[in-house]
Parts: sequence; C-alpha cells; structure tokens
Amino acid sequence: MRLIHGAKAKNDRIDAFKIATLLRGGLLPMSYVYPAEMRSTRDLLRRRLHLVRERGQMLAHIQNTHHQYNVEPPTARLVYKGNREGVAERFDDMAVQKSIQIDLTMIESLDKVIRDCELHLEKSAKVHDADNFYRLRSIPGVGKVLAMTILYEVHTIDRFDRVQDFASYARLIRPSKESAGKKTGSGGGSKIGNPNLKWAIAEAAVLMLRQQEIQKLMNRLRRKHGKGKAMGVLSHKLGRTIYYMLKRGKPFDLERFVAA
Repeated sequence: MRLIHGAKAKNDRIDAFKIATLLRGGLLPMSYVYPAEMRSTRDLLRRRLHLVRERGQMLAHIQNTHHQYNVEPPTARLVYKGNREGVAERFDDMAVQKSIQIDLTMIESLDKVIRDCELHLEKSAKVHDADNFYRLRSIPGVGKVLAMTILYEVHTIDRFDRVQDFASYARLIRPSKESAGKKTGSGGGSKIGNPNLKWAIAEAAVLMLRQQEIQKLMNRLRRKHGKGKAMGVLSHKLGRTIYYMLKRGKPFDLERFVAA
C-alpha cells in the first residue's frame, strides 16, 4: 500500500479512502484465513520441530566436544538411548563430564516430550483429516511427521487454483526479475512462501531416493540438469505430485511418478 499510495499526510480518513480505492480496483488480494480449530495443532507441530532442532544441537555439541578434546567419538548413533551409556566417562576432566551429562539429561527429557507430542499430533491428524493423512503416507519415505507437516501446512488444497500457485507457496520455484527481455540477479522474494512446507517436501524427496526406481530417475535428472539442480527438480516434481494427489483424492503412484 505504501508503494501504491505514498503521501505526506496520513490519518484514518485518508487511510480508509486509500483502502477502499484499492479494493474497488481489485488491487488487494484476498488472504487465506486458516481455520481456528486446526490452528493450535499446526502451531504445536511447529513447536515440535523446534524441540527436535534443540535436541540436534545438543547431540552436535557432544560430537564437537569429542573433537575439541581429541577424544575418539563413539561410532554408535547417540540419537538412540541405548548408545549413550558411558559417553560422559570417556573424558578425564570432571567439568567436561558434567557438561556432557547435562546434554544427555536434556536429550533424554526431550525424547519423552517429543514422543508424547507426536502421539498427540497423530491422534489429532486422524480426527481432522485421516484420508489425506494416510494418502500422504503412501509416498515412499514419508512417515507420520512429514505427512502431518504437509497436511497441516496446506490444510486444504482447494485454496490453490493452480498447481503453479501451490509450487510457489511451497518455495519450489525460483523467483525471477525480468525487464525488456533481460533478467537481473536472482530476483529476490526467495522468502515468500511457507518454509515448513518447503522443508517437508525437500526432506521427502531425499527419503524417496531409497527406492531404486527413484534413484534411476535421479540419475536421468543429473545427466539432463546437472548435479546441483537435479535435487530441486525432483522436489518440484514431488510437490506437483502432492498437489494432484490431494486434488484428486488418489494415493501415490510410483510408476506414474517415474514415467511422467
């Protein structure tokens, strides 16, 4: 609004007139109002992601402490509780042992909180939209968390008239600036859209590579687009597939995905 109607004088009467003028000309796009009954569950899902990242930072701190004091790091993954025994005792300094014990205690506490949170979210997803929840889980590599993330960040696919609108909202396309047939820079606007939806689709695309058919598709994309761009093309392809899955109410079709 400031770019369209910039003026030195500003008051309620002038602001109301400007807004009415923009509405009459169709220059104010309608925004989507997320339903109140699902809004708190979506916020809880985002809170769960924050807790997972906090746990990841503590696991990374334990790993970095081993390198800092030149101690051989454990070969087993500390994300599993059974592999955390005796980790703090690997250090001679008592202060370092205490620091590692604090990390392990916080990790164990967060494990319980995250597990309880995921159980609550799964029950809520089955109540709000069980059909699309299981439909999204038909994608290879997509588990409960990714399915819930896509489900709650999208809510209803009917809010997007075109698949291009959905791809733009999910940050699956690169913005561009063009004037007189010339492109300038990257275009900006890369932060417009939903970062959580972008993360979920990108993560799902990586997990899909466990399938042999997807690996063959990825090799073809690398030969055609290059190694750096191939992953983005696969994510965009998956995003379009999710759009049509939700739009048509059909599960994931691996053969059609590879052949298209």
